[in-house]
Amino acid sequence: MKRVLLGLGSNKTYNGFSPAELLFLAGIELRKIMKDVRFSYVYKTKAMYVEDQDDFYNSAAVGYVEDDVDAFSFLKTINKIEEKYGRDRSKELRFGPRSLDIDIELFGDEEINTHELQIPHARMHEREFVLIPALEIFTDSADEIIRERYIKYLAKLKENGKGYGIQKISEFPKAVENGTERLYSCNS
Repeated sequence: MKRVLLGLGSNKTYNGFSPAELLFLAGIELRKIMKDVRFSYVYKTKAMYVEDQDDFYNSAAVGYVEDDVDAFSFLKTINKIEEKYGRDRSKELRFGPRSLDIDIELFGDEEINTHELQIPHARMHEREFVLIPALEIFTDSADEIIRERYIKYLAKLKENGKGYGIQKISEFPKAVENGTERLYSCNS
């Protein structure tokens, strides 16, 4: 099994769902394609790169996929989840508002550097909204190397005055019901 770290974000409503609700709905979809998924708290963060837009709601998810799942097919699957909840890349400004954004931050031990996909994610080290939630869910002793790296990234951001402001909003629901699907937070 490959362990996958995802960053989730939303700052735009879709079909009457708030950005936070869209993260929860995405979580339900992720439980269908990954095993043993855990979620961080939900955070509210200032927009980066294109700052003249609503704040984002962000979370992180970690789970497992079978060894035969490749990163490119997984990317296509999560892009379909984004589209299901209103994302239309052809009509959006890069780094602009979006109903749902799911980024692959880590995919097993793979390193990929193509136009379509960069793993580890190319901008992970500059994003509090990825690093802080990831630290929440990387709690095993086997995660110590990753944790140390992320703590160093955060210290460098703070040292350089590049934090964009992040506020813990709520726990990812211990149980969000949708038929028989249930989501569990990292604290369940």
